[in-house]
Amino acid sequence: MVTTDTRPVDQAPLPRTLDDVPGWFWPIDQQLFTWLLERQSASGTSGDLLELGSYLGRSAILIGRHLRAGETFTVCDLFDSEAPDGDNAAEMTMSYRQTLTRTAFERNYLAFHSKLPTIVQAPTSVLEDGRIAAGSCRFVHIDASHLYEHVSIDIRTAKAVLGPDGIVVLDDFRSPHTPGVAAATWEAVFQQALRPICVTPEKLYGTWGDPEPVQKALVELDGDAADCHLDIDVIAGRRLIRLSGRGVAKLLPADERKQSAAPGSPPAPGRPQAQRPSSARRLARDLLPPLAVRAVRKMRARSSG
Repeated sequence: MVTTDTRPVDQAPLPRTLDDVPGWFWPIDQQLFTWLLERQSASGTSGDLLELGSYLGRSAILIGRHLRAGETFTVCDLFDSEAPDGDNAAEMTMSYRQTLTRTAFERNYLAFHSKLPTIVQAPTSVLEDGRIAAGSCRFVHIDASHLYEHVSIDIRTAKAVLGPDGIVVLDDFRSPHTPGVAAATWEAVFQQALRPICVTPEKLYGTWGDPEPVQKALVELDGDAADCHLDIDVIAGRRLIRLSGRGVAKLLPADERKQSAAPGSPPAPGRPQAQRPSSARRLARDLLPPLAVRAVRKMRARSSG
């Protein structure tokens, strides 16, 4: 869903849900971000979080929910600064200039969090200078410029700062209007050892570590889902999982999240009281088609018989 509001920032109502924040961050990716970040926490994977290109904060708000004590979340974006070159300036003017401001980002982010992330208001290329320590990050989201030269730099930055089990997410890797992202992404796969984990209609998820554990966990999830599909391709001898569809549960509004998280709290108004499913089962319910689930159950039944 794309949300737009033409009123000045200080006159627009504060967002209550992610859908109230302007941007392009589809439910299937919201759920997959959540599952991956929760999985890292559950497995003890530590490290900082980094987003290159944040627009008005929709994805940053979600990423920030998974920041743990001792970790740093850094957001790098031009916001309303001048672009570093003519091509980037034209891209900014065409797509973002009238709405993208740091004030708007900060206002949206603080509607969901008590403090801001570390903000670097500059071209993402400045992060090549080593200000983020090598191997210090566990999750990097790249969604800045769509120009090949800029995306290539962002991918190199991600490779340098990610730890062994870190995950990088590349937005717009196959959109018709962003061929530069596609070129830089697949160049990284075939020439820079980036190993894809999975793709959604908008994003490619990859690692410079071993993708197999995450892929195995995705395939072996137990649950049913409508209007969602899981397929497996093999590219250059390596497995790639494709996830598509719109059958993904949206995140609860902030007030309902707080209420449901409070010990002994009653259910949110208008919602029946029920046991909250685990992260794995939530993703399974929302992502896997019944056919894939039945196949997994049959395999498990045979192995245990």
